Amino acid sequence: ESPCSIYEFGDKCEATPGACTDKWPTGGVFKDSTCDISSGSPKCWRCSPPRFALDWRFAVSFFVFLWNNAFNIALGQILIAMAVSYWFFSTDKMKDFVVVKGVKTIFRYHVGTVAFGSFIVALVEFIRYLMKYFEKQAAAQKNRVMVLVLKCLQCCIWCFEKCIKFLNKNAYIQTSLMGTNFCVSAKKAFFLILRNALRFATVAVLGNAIRCIGFLCIMSSTGCVGYLLLREMHPDVSPFMPLVMMLICGYVVANLFMNVFGLAVDTCLQCFLVVEEMGLEEFGGCVPQDLSNFVNSQVSPQDKPAEGK
Repeated sequence: ESPCSIYEFGDKCEATPGACTDKWPTGGVFKDSTCDISSGSPKCWRCSPPRFALDWRFAVSFFVFLWNNAFNIALGQILIAMAVSYWFFSTDKMKDFVVVKGVKTIFRYHVGTVAFGSFIVALVEFIRYLMKYFEKQAAAQKNRVMVLVLKCLQCCIWCFEKCIKFLNKNAYIQTSLMGTNFCVSAKKAFFLILRNALRFATVAVLGNAIRCIGFLCIMSSTGCVGYLLLREMHPDVSPFMPLVMMLICGYVVANLFMNVFGLAVDTCLQCFLVVEEMGLEEFGGCVPQDLSNFVNSQVSPQDKPAEGK
């Protein structure tokens, strides 16, 4: 991009924002057929308005959009966590309608928890986008130092946003298990992760590995089956573009499926830890023996909870 402003022409320019380019979104500049000479010097250039404007109405609408998006994601997470919790502690896992029970419980008791947790996520996201808006304003003012500062600030807010989303997900699992509100659930989830950091890390590493394997299997099987069908049904048509579309669909399906799988694994781990730490002997039979042996093998004896605690 040229360092000159829109209203500056020629080989030399001051590279300073003008009256039409000092704010973002910037407008255009055009030369009028009539010049204003009231100030003594002719003024022939005029500003055209930008194609769009950002005001408080846009800010409110955008925040509502972010909140609705975060609310839908959180609702899906807590529904999956509630269904898995019902399934984990069910004595007859093949016959209980855990999804129906989970939906009823969530919409009757925990919609406020979902709304509050999603509000926090939407607020952090809105602040990050606000910093992006300030970055655009600084770029319009040719302030490179402020642009770099705002970029670094956005990176920090993005990291904080990821931490908030991770804590929210585990808070929803705690809400599904204990029936507590959002703040209490977030506190319990935070300290549960601290007490069992090694177990959570092990499950996270294995979960990511299984996630990658799942992506490869679903996408490769989708591509292979699609290629065979295309060669049989339309042998004279190039399979390239149809295969690209099939792989995109396979990626979307794999992403949805593996997200559900990952949340189910995290919920099962917290269910197991609840049974172990609270000493719920009557629910000991609900824990699969393979799961119990695997989780216990990842911690040393001094890291295990003491008897009776």
